[in-house]
Amino acid sequence: MSIHYWHRYLYTRERQTEEKIIFRCKNRQCKGHCHTDPNMNIILSEPTEHCHGPIIDQVPVIKLKNKIKSRALTSKEPTSAIVYSELKSFPLDAAGLLPRTDTLQRTIRRQRQTPKTNPNNRLPDELRQTDRGDNFILHKDDNLIICCTTSNLSVLKTCKQWSANGTFKVCPDDFYQMFTLHGLFKSQVIPLVYGLLIGKRCLFHFGQCIWRNIQNHGLQKKYQEDKSFHLNIKKLIALAFVPVLDVIKAYESIVDDFEDDADEFLDYFEKTWIEERKKRGTGRKKQRFPVELWNVHDRVSQNLPHSNNSIEGCHNAFAQHVSITHPTINKSTAKIRTEQSKFEIDIAQIRLGHEPKSKKATYRKLDDRITRLVGDYGAVDLGEYLKNLAANVSI
Repeated sequence: MSIHYWHRYLYTRERQTEEKIIFRCKNRQCKGHCHTDPNMNIILSEPTEHCHGPIIDQVPVIKLKNKIKSRALTSKEPTSAIVYSELKSFPLDAAGLLPRTDTLQRTIRRQRQTPKTNPNNRLPDELRQTDRGDNFILHKDDNLIICCTTSNLSVLKTCKQWSANGTFKVCPDDFYQMFTLHGLFKSQVIPLVYGLLIGKRCLFHFGQCIWRNIQNHGLQKKYQEDKSFHLNIKKLIALAFVPVLDVIKAYESIVDDFEDDADEFLDYFEKTWIEERKKRGTGRKKQRFPVELWNVHDRVSQNLPHSNNSIEGCHNAFAQHVSITHPTINKSTAKIRTEQSKFEIDIAQIRLGHEPKSKKATYRKLDDRITRLVGDYGAVDLGEYLKNLAANVSI
């Protein structure tokens, strides 16, 4: 219920017509009322007489509530940040009438509530369209919801480079993962398809998987303190920049530099990424993930993005907007709609000739160094090539 203050009295909205809004005194035993225009800019009918005195002491609390409600609807600030920001200027002589902090925070959360699913467990109509009225639900069944417009699909068709990634933190409880498909649109990476998945999907990052297994095999301290081991691990990461057909040869040039305490880790690495040596005879067994899946040599050679850093940035920004872990399906969909509206503007600006957003200078310089090093493949010793790239990669 919205409460308004005029002439030292409090009013609530009673009803509205095309010509005016009718307000009634908050005290229901009083018949005081007034009329304003639909935008509440002009008082059309002056307040009538009240049967009680003015309620001045409650005014600071009402103003505070109205401010936090307004900020809840117009900003993405955390609930606590809004409350504490507005309390800084609240008059102390009115503190006795102030509701508890958790009550004020609930007021904000109620303002931000998204529409509920209907009795058939379907998303409400307003969440099935973009803010500009386009159909946004491309597919929906018990295992998957895909959010995408026909315009997004048209843009995706023009993109020569697609990137995919997943996030778990902001995925609704009933779903396993939020999956996004991004297109490189005139040098800017833009999310174009959003999927909410039930059931596990294998999406991974090469370096992160290696670091996780360094920890699992008790080698974290060694990586931090042993310079030789540290360099050799980063050479393994550098294998991603070796031509696919030369990866096993490059790996075999590294493996003998490891000490015996890394044998179990190397067994994992071979089974997962390289092809495990056969115990009998010659040759290797197929690995879990083909080299083509994690190798980026050709992409670097073609001046295409070789990491998902920009996509990770999108996911991090999305997580900040959602502000809670595992939100409801409706809140996730509502935030995806907000993201869609923002990127529709980006696409329109790029089409009109605006310069795409550039990477930070630090990342541009790093990409340039890696591109130059990859361009030297075959012209320098393989060991030197891996060492130089190792100096420019991280896990």
